[in-house]
Amino acid sequence: MDEWNGSSPRIGVLGCGGWGKNIIRTLNRVHGVAAIADPSTAARELGSELAPDAQVFENPAEVIDDPSIDAVMIATPAETHFALAEKALLAGKDVFVEKPMTIEPGESQKLTDLAKREGRVLMVGHLLEYHPAILKLKDLIESGELGEIRYVISNRLNLGKIRTHENALWSFAPHDIAVLVRLIGADPIQVVCTGGGYVSPNVADVTVTQLLFSNGTRGHIFVSWLHPYKEQKLIVVGSKKMASFDDVARELMLYDQRVDWNDGDPVAIKGEGTPVEFDSTSPLDLECAHFVNAVTNGTSPRTTGADGVKILNILHAAQRSMMLSGSPINLDATPIDESSAEGHPIRNESLAHSV
Repeated sequence: MDEWNGSSPRIGVLGCGGWGKNIIRTLNRVHGVAAIADPSTAARELGSELAPDAQVFENPAEVIDDPSIDAVMIATPAETHFALAEKALLAGKDVFVEKPMTIEPGESQKLTDLAKREGRVLMVGHLLEYHPAILKLKDLIESGELGEIRYVISNRLNLGKIRTHENALWSFAPHDIAVLVRLIGADPIQVVCTGGGYVSPNVADVTVTQLLFSNGTRGHIFVSWLHPYKEQKLIVVGSKKMASFDDVARELMLYDQRVDWNDGDPVAIKGEGTPVEFDSTSPLDLECAHFVNAVTNGTSPRTTGADGVKILNILHAAQRSMMLSGSPINLDATPIDESSAEGHPIRNESLAHSV
């Protein structure tokens, strides 16, 4: 877990809803919560139970305008992220904002530029980039253990909460996109996405996204909340070895398997799988501690505003591809504002964080 030095920053949390309550509980355990804001009476009461020493407010402006508050963590509905983060940065606060960072990439870019101009920390909540197994997998890739990465597959499936205005791409896939970009170490240059809506019209319950990266690696992301069992699995196929991470079983495996050539013919070399140990600390504990460290020491976080902009651009390209029946979308194109488009996933619906 990150270590911090010097005086202890006072951090407020905006939002005590579905994911905000988890942030409050975790931040209070690893550091402490100075203030909480939420318009809901029930949410404020819960916040008081989770962080008894925190001041509790109805209006987030009361936390943002408090000069004793050094930083805020924003876990409110996605359509409020831009206004709250902008206000906090202008008030001299360091800011953590949950995924998606904003609705439109242009808004995220404005926040990124503002944070740089004001000299403030801006961190986006891409939780799985703090998962110890993902960090261990990144180490294995960077060490050359797997060789050249051929492709990565990520499945995030469940029979879970069925959304009626927010599609599975925007609800689930941001996590997987962020992880693939981090592991592959390159940016995607083309996106193809298809999906199907089987419960509510124009709301995709299932999506399949294909990413072509600048280094030739490909990524495949399958997400669904209309699936008979829960699966959160990541597969990395390299030229030397392969690896898999099962987040449900909490198991990271390294396989000594590859394809060799014998007299011009490809031959599958099948070896045993070996478990790889990784830290058992929860990703949210590590993420909260990482933000506290960045605020205290003025360091750049692992998941910056620029990362948030990048993931939003990829999401918008995937959404555009899906609306065009899987047409390839090149990511060097200017992002398209689809906020009024037919069947857009964020119309009339909050994109609150979900895991």
